Amino acid sequence: MSRVVIVTGASRYVGARAAEALSADPGVGRVVAMDSAPPGRGLGAAEFVPVRLHDQSVGDVVRETGADTVVHLGFAETPAAGRRRAPGRDVLGTLQLLDACQRSEAVRRLVVRSSAAVGTGPGGADSSEAARIERHTAALSRRRPDLSVAVLRFAGIIGPSVESPLTRYLGLRVVPTVRGYDPRMQFIHQDDGVEAVRRMALADDGDGGAPDGVFDVAAPGSLPLSHCLRRVGRHRFALPERGLKVLRGLARRGEVDYSPERLRQLCCDHVLDPTELERAIGWTPSYTSQEAFETFLATAA
Repeated sequence: MSRVVIVTGASRYVGARAAEALSADPGVGRVVAMDSAPPGRGLGAAEFVPVRLHDQSVGDVVRETGADTVVHLGFAETPAAGRRRAPGRDVLGTLQLLDACQRSEAVRRLVVRSSAAVGTGPGGADSSEAARIERHTAALSRRRPDLSVAVLRFAGIIGPSVESPLTRYLGLRVVPTVRGYDPRMQFIHQDDGVEAVRRMALADDGDGGAPDGVFDVAAPGSLPLSHCLRRVGRHRFALPERGLKVLRGLARRGEVDYSPERLRQLCCDHVLDPTELERAIGWTPSYTSQEAFETFLATAA
């Protein structure tokens, strides 16, 4: 029987591409992509359904489609009227989606996108938001032990077509860094990120089930942040850690387009290990971190 898949995050590059890739799989009969903002690119054979995060529309989609697989890649970061991020939107949308999955008798597979920020120690809103999403997902797993759940902790997704907080950071005229730290950056190419999602959504462990747990998604190798900034031709502005308070105030007023909480994460040289992911889905990325970064450089000038 063909699978019915829901993909959230259709307004973002990875969400749209994942919906397109899943809709082309011969084992998938229907893909419904949803988000609180419209997609910026085509979705292939996938259908798009707009949802609101303050009513029951997310749950309605899960119930009415009878989906057996849900791929949660997030919801729109910003309202349609502007670029400033609405705090907690992903958490709010996630709570509604997880509640709908718990109530559904049809859903058997759930894949949730998370962030490498989880596990980097105390950091700000972004790591806390991702950690909250992981905690809520783990709680659902306890309530529904019959549900197969995989959480994907992504390194920075990068490539010629992706716009994200990471690519905006690397594109700043003067790039703030934290004095005394030169962390090693890990990336995943945009195409490899989409393929990891597709394979994990449809994975079968050979015993009639699918791999469960938390998986790091990163390409082999890493690059020092200082090297990345030199290659992209940006000037560094090294802040002492206490200077992050000033940057936070500027970010709140919309005067800078990079969160100081994300910058604080650069103080933690946390290395992802994709071994478990590669073993679970029998796949390795096509690009190394260096090669993925080079594809971004080709369009960053």
